[in-house]
Amino acid sequence: MPSFRQVGEKQLPHEIIFMSWSPKRDLIALVNKTGEVLLHRLANIQRVWILPPNENTGKEVTCLAWRPDGKILAFGLADTKKVVLCDVEKPESLHSFSVETAVSCMQWMEVTEENSVLKSFYNAEDESSILLPRLPALPKNYNATAKIFSEEKSDEIIKLLGDVRLNALVLGGVSGEIEIYAYGMYKIATITEVFGSCLGLCLSSDLRSLSVVTELTTNTTPEITYFQLDTSLLSEYLPEVTRMARKFTHISTLLQYLKLSLTCMCEAWEEILMQMDSRLTKFVQEKNTTTSVQDEFMQLLLWGKASPELQALLMNQLTVKGLKKLGQSVESSYSTIQKLVISHLQSGSEALLYHLSELKGMALWKQKYEPLGLDAKAIEDAIMSVGSFILKANELLQVIDSGMKNFKAFFRWLYVAMLRMSEDHVLPELNKMTQKDITFVADFLTEHFNEAPDLYNQKGKYFNVERVGQYLKDEDDNLMSPPSTEGNQWFNFLQNSTPLKESPLLFPYYPEKSLHFVKRQMEAVIDQCLAKPADVIGRSVHQKLSIPLYYASKSEDSCPRLMSLPSLWNDKSQNLHYVMFRMMEDSDTKLFIFRQPTDVSRAVNEAFVAVKFRRSLNSSTIENSESIHYSCLDARFYEDDVLTLVLKDNTEPEGKDRILALLPLSSVYSDETDCHFIRNTSKRLEEQCADIPTRTVHLENQWRMLENIKAHYVSVNGVRKVASVLSSNLRHVRVFEMDVEDDGEADEEEEEEESHSQDVTEEDLDQSTDDAQNKGLEAADVTEESLES
Repeated sequence: MPSFRQVGEKQLPHEIIFMSWSPKRDLIALVNKTGEVLLHRLANIQRVWILPPNENTGKEVTCLAWRPDGKILAFGLADTKKVVLCDVEKPESLHSFSVETAVSCMQWMEVTEENSVLKSFYNAEDESSILLPRLPALPKNYNATAKIFSEEKSDEIIKLLGDVRLNALVLGGVSGEIEIYAYGMYKIATITEVFGSCLGLCLSSDLRSLSVVTELTTNTTPEITYFQLDTSLLSEYLPEVTRMARKFTHISTLLQYLKLSLTCMCEAWEEILMQMDSRLTKFVQEKNTTTSVQDEFMQLLLWGKASPELQALLMNQLTVKGLKKLGQSVESSYSTIQKLVISHLQSGSEALLYHLSELKGMALWKQKYEPLGLDAKAIEDAIMSVGSFILKANELLQVIDSGMKNFKAFFRWLYVAMLRMSEDHVLPELNKMTQKDITFVADFLTEHFNEAPDLYNQKGKYFNVERVGQYLKDEDDNLMSPPSTEGNQWFNFLQNSTPLKESPLLFPYYPEKSLHFVKRQMEAVIDQCLAKPADVIGRSVHQKLSIPLYYASKSEDSCPRLMSLPSLWNDKSQNLHYVMFRMMEDSDTKLFIFRQPTDVSRAVNEAFVAVKFRRSLNSSTIENSESIHYSCLDARFYEDDVLTLVLKDNTEPEGKDRILALLPLSSVYSDETDCHFIRNTSKRLEEQCADIPTRTVHLENQWRMLENIKAHYVSVNGVRKVASVLSSNLRHVRVFEMDVEDDGEADEEEEEEESHSQDVTEEDLDQSTDDAQNKGLEAADVTEESLES
């Protein structure tokens, strides 16, 4: 028996459809059929947190992948056609984006290639962190920010960007479309070279090729096919791709920051600010006099007397208490929005302008960046759109500043007038009004209290006293009350100077449009700018190899597609793609493996081999005729040169018929079997099974019987030396440490585990039980230190 040590076992309430180990930590992510994403710790499979399904993100999880640094988890959803990036420290969405077709599989890989240019880029300090001020955190008390960028002492943008070394999230769709996202954020390629639904994919660490396994249903029978795609453009221009992707990812993140900042501003603006407009509109509809509302208020200002109708409006509907509350709401709301514009919108926009300007400089180096589709003209348009957004934000600041002054003077005068109507005592300091104050209020009444029948037809109100809310509405309509440009010397100068008006040095200005409209326009222009490289790189990818493998059986159709074979692996040290799948031959299920060089320009070396598994009853000879035959249920690469297998012994009773084993790849690819098979390209591989060299492998000491579990699937992490097996009913999980050191070292590890577990509070442990899951309670946040093993 080998030194596999069982460290945990758990019966789960819902069927598991996917499980994946963190590449850096002793954490395993699970997805169940209800759409929940769960994170468990290795020790006793203790639950860390649960992310329940919701209407915004979706409920039907189709695939799952870890970022190579283990800090972010990505999963795809079929019902909403979204991909969500989740923080591993707490069950919160950091970022999400939509895709055209539902994602059926994904891989998150890291580029391992290095050269002098890349090393200097990796080691160089990001100039933007020196030249630009740090973006302030968003307020915590707003719901729609999804808590991104809102944590104190934590820069969420850096967390989202991760390490500067290039990593790529590869998505395979149900219709065969493949997309590659640099850093999981920015799309650098859209590939349409394969057919059918993607079952698995693997982008090589040198970016030279992409292996894909698809399922295409023809005549009701699904056919499994292997494709190898040439992605050498990404490899040839790796330093340029890395720089461009890093810059574009900064831009994508800043757009998210601006969007959430604007959302916070919309939430800060309160509906109570519309009360004045609605009350005045009702007053117009109910009053019997022909005097205008503006004249009614002017009479009150000049003579200190109000008509009975106006007095009833002020004292019965608005009331002194209501006016005071309205004044406080206006001041609070306006000052909050003003702070958000100055500290968040402006700083975010300036950072966006900086990164786009740097990107334009890269695009002008045509020798390096033109083959990747970087277009200087499109980037210039994006810069102009950001300038327009900055101008509109400054215009909003002026409107807020003017509104705060106007409302303060107006409410102070009206408050004193209403106190006199109710014959209450007026404080001496409130009773003082200079001629300048009276003129100020009169100008405010003249500008804001005009009845507008056209406005009533559009919005159902005659007045637009409050002018800030119109900028924050996400509508295509023009502003109800755009700022007046009359008497503006700069505006008049531009209108009278045709050369200056058409100058590319001036940002376009849209006085009639809202801030939301200009923001959407900016996003559309930037998206168009970012989309071109993805199209150019995608068109450069072409199919190098296509191998029809076999027709899938009906029993395979019922398997969870997220875990079942075939599976793909990239050997980084040897630059090889491996493909593993099962096929029936003479009523015997064999494991088939073949490998391809990632460099498609190298001579094709299709090393096909079929593997049979035996264990000799007499250990003195491996050729003993008395031996046990196994069928392979699942196989995964444990390391580049080792496989992890789940085998079934058909001679043993249930409960003692499953085996967990490690198999060195060297025992499969030996000299005598490497490679005497010449593939017939006109036939499927399953039609040539008899010609494929078969290697009978005898299990020696690297195996363990799995008692009392009907094991069927396995998930492994060779870096952390752990494996988890899942039963065929998808509810029973057992976890093993695969390489256990001697007792002294094991004791040290246990002591270290105990010291780490003390960091987890009693509340964390309570909330990680299954009872909490069934009640729908959320697990407490676990700090990064408590996640480290």
